[in-house]
Amino acid sequence: MSINQLGIVKRNIVRADKSAVEKLARFGVATVHEAMGRVGLMKTYMRPIYAGAHACGTAVTVLMHPGDNWMMHVVAEQIQPGDVVVAAVTSECTDGFFGDLLATSFRARGAKGLVIDGGVRDVKDLTAMQFPVFSKAVSAKGTIKATLGSVNIPVVCAGALVNPGDVILADDDGVVVVPAASARQAAEAAGARESNEADKRTKLASGVLGLDMYKMREGLERAGLKYID
Repeated sequence: MSINQLGIVKRNIVRADKSAVEKLARFGVATVHEAMGRVGLMKTYMRPIYAGAHACGTAVTVLMHPGDNWMMHVVAEQIQPGDVVVAAVTSECTDGFFGDLLATSFRARGAKGLVIDGGVRDVKDLTAMQFPVFSKAVSAKGTIKATLGSVNIPVVCAGALVNPGDVILADDDGVVVVPAASARQAAEAAGARESNEADKRTKLASGVLGLDMYKMREGLERAGLKYID
């Protein structure tokens, strides 16, 4: 990050194709991650604040400084319906940057959720609101409003590069980033993988073993596996 990327708000960004986002929303994170060639995952510490949380939308990014959520109020103005806010911090911090009041503001703007490499609070209220949040931590510790960050610049959130307009898909399995330019391709690949898995699921449910379906027996024999009665 260069110093000239601080203190700016980009108001016009190119968002991923809406139909591709809608298609990706039908799939789970694991399916999309695998379909893209096992790329795009955020670090495993990013967890939903309540079980069953799901979010899929286009990224509006925000870069904040430790213990300062000033830019969260700035990013709210840039949210369009269908967006997921992706919040990164310039250095590690688990303070509670976000709570139910900001969630109320984000939802009024049409946000589908928040992904933040930091802490959040008011979990009971956020759960009651069913506002999807995926965070690094939960912390009651408050923040100040004093230091400029930026909105809608490329950020690294939980180890993954996120450009404004990319597709963010999050569920109980984690968070995956789909580059806007490859959203359609990823949706098609995920659909093909889902169909293939549905066929396998039917076979497994009928009693077919993975050993036979995946033709593992010969490989296991070559590897030296022996059955003893």
